[in-house]
Amino acid sequence: MTLEITGTTQWQAWQDRVLPPVERVRDGLWSIPVPIPDNPLRYVLVYALESGDGVVLVDAGWPAETSWRALCDGLARMGTSVEHVKAVLVTHNHADHLGLAGRVREASGAYVALHALDAAPLGAREVWRTDLLHHLTRHGMPAPEAAGTVDALNVDLLFGAPEPDVLLRDEERVRLPGLDLTVLWTPGHSPGHSCFHEPGRRLLFSGDHVLPRITPAVGVYARTVGDPLADFLASLDRLERYEVEEVLPAHEYRFRRLDQRLVQMARHHTERLAETYAAVREAPGATAWELAAELEWSRPWGQFGIQQRRFALGETLAHLTLLRTRREITASDEEPTRWHVAGHAP
Repeated sequence: MTLEITGTTQWQAWQDRVLPPVERVRDGLWSIPVPIPDNPLRYVLVYALESGDGVVLVDAGWPAETSWRALCDGLARMGTSVEHVKAVLVTHNHADHLGLAGRVREASGAYVALHALDAAPLGAREVWRTDLLHHLTRHGMPAPEAAGTVDALNVDLLFGAPEPDVLLRDEERVRLPGLDLTVLWTPGHSPGHSCFHEPGRRLLFSGDHVLPRITPAVGVYARTVGDPLADFLASLDRLERYEVEEVLPAHEYRFRRLDQRLVQMARHHTERLAETYAAVREAPGATAWELAAELEWSRPWGQFGIQQRRFALGETLAHLTLLRTRREITASDEEPTRWHVAGHAP
């Protein structure tokens, strides 16, 4: 059985490459598309829930003026304003979700809530930059391209992210007037990514963890701890235990049949792991950068922009890391790190 698209207007807008309208999804629940300038994802879906005499937001949107206007216009469409927002529940710490939360807080006095693992400070900028540069070159990115990648990053966006007032915990009940949401920690896309489950109406606000058409980026980056792809797959399995009638993702469109989508996403990574293993077998001693260039992507490697290559490297490393966890491949201690099929290292 395939997915059932419930956000049909959103789906049509996606096909037409236009911004979908503000929608009243159910009583007391609205979907507000907030643009992400110059990004192929186009917009983030902010969900506004009526709560007593105020509003609770799930995510906030990208920190840009056009995004702020769209959020304010959406709240006006539902008959309220940003001054009446009581809380912003953020699924994870990426700029299209957390970015506007601080401005909402300034305008309304709302509290901003985020999982503790996504609230860790970045530290000194120069140390962060050095860590990233070393990570890229250690995994095979040529030094000039690594330096250009780091220099091209919007560091102000990263270091200017608003700090949360409340640190969320797994399975915590978020109780607000007329609302009862449960925090479901679903790491992978970010260390503290969390979905919000509303058991009464069997709704899942899935953030970026489960999307209807694409799989979220799961990568190993400069300060990644552990095995994010293993965490992500375990998080997919975990969601099977919850009764969910409709999924409200942060991008694209709403849908039903979460169980089918979970199977599809797990299968995608199973196939990607097999492809990555085959690439290591065909090119023993290759770096992650060299392997990433040989894998199949949505477009040819040569068409990737500088930051797209950084993300592709991170995703390749996530699959290599899980294969190493399973003891199917090994990594050298030298720099740059080189990968071999287990039992075949020189």
